[in-house]
Amino acid sequence: MKVRRFTANTMGEALRHVREAMGDDAVILSSRKTDEGVEIVTALDYDEDMARQRLGEAAREATNGSRLAELQAEQHRRLEQELGRSRERIREVREQRAAEGAEASWSPVTPPRGVAGRGDELVAASPDYAGELAKMRAEISSLRDMVGGGAVQPPVTASEPVPALQQRLSERLQEFGLSPDLSGSLARQQRSGRLEDGWKRSLKVLAAGIRTSRREWLDEGGSYALVGPTGSGKTTTIGKLAARYVLKHGADSLALVTTDRYRVAAHEQLFVFGRILGVPVRVVDESHSLDDILDELSDRHLVLIDTAGLTSSDKGYEEQLTELARSRHRINTHLVVSATSQPRIMKSVWHCYKMAELAGCVMTKIDEALTLGESLGFVMEAGLPVAYYTDGQKIPGDLHHAEAAPLVRLGVERLKELHRAHSVAQGA
Repeated sequence: MKVRRFTANTMGEALRHVREAMGDDAVILSSRKTDEGVEIVTALDYDEDMARQRLGEAAREATNGSRLAELQAEQHRRLEQELGRSRERIREVREQRAAEGAEASWSPVTPPRGVAGRGDELVAASPDYAGELAKMRAEISSLRDMVGGGAVQPPVTASEPVPALQQRLSERLQEFGLSPDLSGSLARQQRSGRLEDGWKRSLKVLAAGIRTSRREWLDEGGSYALVGPTGSGKTTTIGKLAARYVLKHGADSLALVTTDRYRVAAHEQLFVFGRILGVPVRVVDESHSLDDILDELSDRHLVLIDTAGLTSSDKGYEEQLTELARSRHRINTHLVVSATSQPRIMKSVWHCYKMAELAGCVMTKIDEALTLGESLGFVMEAGLPVAYYTDGQKIPGDLHHAEAAPLVRLGVERLKELHRAHSVAQGA
């Protein structure tokens, strides 16, 4: 959404300027008489939902679309006024420094070492001035991004000022999918500079905060259990891991185990994988405990354990997790996190399965999520190392060893795709 302000002597002249600069699709947000004549504030690709999101608390008083447009126009005027004041401050500082430089150049006394005689050189030799000028330029750059992009910010209170760069950056990070708290925390680390630079630095901080597992299960071997709610993709992920292992190492050193004895025919899909791959599948039940089965499979290089998707209110929930946590065998339990889940659900599931002594997580359904910031922010805040992620139903394909930077880049690409789809929808 692009917002611009036009002034002219008459309304007809102002409208002509609007058509020439923005075309016939421009929406008039407000018009009023001024000392210079007439002022019109217009927008391209105007979206009321986006306008309310940008205005925040200020949008509450907008009981209709007309009032909402007026509030956005008022905010745009304030941004332009602040941009003008910043430019004026830079001009005044430049003039002042130039005058000081001129006086120094006419002085009969030799300037001190490190201070040049001409105005430009004096300016260059003054670190205080250079820093002050850099801050002003950064402020102007940030304001220009906000004005040019039509980003309307909530009013800033005197007791809690929020720099324009940080506010705009926080909004973009939330659009990426991060929580307001995490977005604000990352944005507050950016003290100056352009919006795009702050965006790139924030993504680097995010990538640095995402832990990944260097262990390749298929090569290192061991016992690995996947836990998580029903439908998160546990069994399908085990099928992908098993198929890839068989292709690489053969079926003789692999075994599959399921602890789901709580639902009728719950392990049918796992048995299908076992028959196709030629791999034994064992079921934990009243006659065969998990430890007994793992004892029998001690000669297997890799054991993959599927579990029931139980919640804390389900019968057998605590029994299953206790069995995993208290096993005398070393079981690497990983939480399966669906990228399509809401952040609150991810956190709730994490708390439900904490008692299984989680070693990490697997991210699934990456291809079905609109944005990836929700799941990336969750694993960063939870501190769970990401072992693998899946992005489709193909077996053994669509399974990838996780690395932080590629995951963040994938999230950025997903956000761009969302913007392109939104633009196409608006054009249609």
